[in-house]
Amino acid sequence: MSRRQREIIHRFSERYGLRHGDVLDRIESKVIGETFGANGYTTKEQADSLIEALDIKARHRVLDLGAGRGWPGVYLARQTGCKVVLADLPPPALRSALDRASDHGLERRVDAIVAGGESLPFSRDSFDHVIHADTL
Repeated sequence: MSRRQREIIHRFSERYGLRHGDVLDRIESKVIGETFGANGYTTKEQADSLIEALDIKARHRVLDLGAGRGWPGVYLARQTGCKVVLADLPPPALRSALDRASDHGLERRVDAIVAGGESLPFSRDSFDHVIHADTL
């Protein structure tokens, strides 16, 4: 891992380690339409459009690259019943995402892996869909 990659992981680990408070939760709910501890700009309406455009079904497996705290991957699992694997590098973000999934009773539908998009440990046909939101 390069020095730059380590610095990025450190910076995002600190950022994702911060706890959302009531004020940020209210702002997020008003702006995005949900409260997921999101650090991006994807709205609930856009996440719903993603479900429709990809025709995500309960039998599908979805990989969410750069998942952060799990928005919109956990939301997709909740709305469609699909299985989602969240991939990102900062462990605090993924811990938060898994806590959020647990809060919604989605422990069996959402998994997480510490991995970047350039080195994923999955075989070629592991997923029906690969998504990212506010990542690139």
